[in-house]
Amino acid sequence: MKTFLFLLLFLSTTAISATTIVAQKQSAPGVPNQRQTLYDFRVVRKNVFPKISPALQRAVLSSIFRKYLTDENKCNPQWEPRNGVDPLLAARNAGQMAPSIVDQANGSFTAPGQTETAYVVSVSECNASHAENFGTKRIAIFSGGKLVVDVDADFRSSIVRKTDLDGDGVDELLLTSGDMNQGTIVELAALISFRYGRRQVIEDFGTVSEDSCPSETPGSVATAAVLSMMLGRAGKFPKFRIDNYQASCRKPKRWRFLSTGKVG
Repeated sequence: MKTFLFLLLFLSTTAISATTIVAQKQSAPGVPNQRQTLYDFRVVRKNVFPKISPALQRAVLSSIFRKYLTDENKCNPQWEPRNGVDPLLAARNAGQMAPSIVDQANGSFTAPGQTETAYVVSVSECNASHAENFGTKRIAIFSGGKLVVDVDADFRSSIVRKTDLDGDGVDELLLTSGDMNQGTIVELAALISFRYGRRQVIEDFGTVSEDSCPSETPGSVATAAVLSMMLGRAGKFPKFRIDNYQASCRKPKRWRFLSTGKVG
């Protein structure tokens, strides 16, 4: 599991934290016919990890989970779920998990004018396998120290941008998930809203980057997407476009246009 957590942090390095998004300029919604970049996954991003104090981590996790472990080494090696029971759900119910906060962002996520913090939590259920993405992920949103949203993140583990694309005063989050298989790193992205405390997928962009260069196999390449949008009228989400690019494993990478449209 430690190997996967390292991978999780690596994937987080390929996503600028929501607190450092100023580098990707955002125009005010309501200006029609203006195309701009939502996110460019070709860009090499800096290592940005949330600084969470032990006290804050305890307060957040204790609000989400009735009981949990503070260290994965404390997992009970003799514990097994009953036959026919979802092993990840059973582990959570039994407190057999060692959760941690892996990302965060501040904004108004459930209603306009709110001062809220969204945390991404890696639940890290004991014995969760690679096929189970080494455990579930959750989004927990707090307002004034009170937990107002606690939902499954569908394995999305990194916040790469905070937006308000329809100009309604409620922020959305561009979230990514990632995995490594036989030396190939794959990243997927989706734009998510939590208005009224409900998780809603505004746009599922599918695979936004795939890099087989770490495998060092012949013919390895990297592909990455540039997400753009045509801003429309206030109160409506823009139309999105996905342009895919490919590059060899040389450094620096030289990207060439490959296709337009969702990949996987």
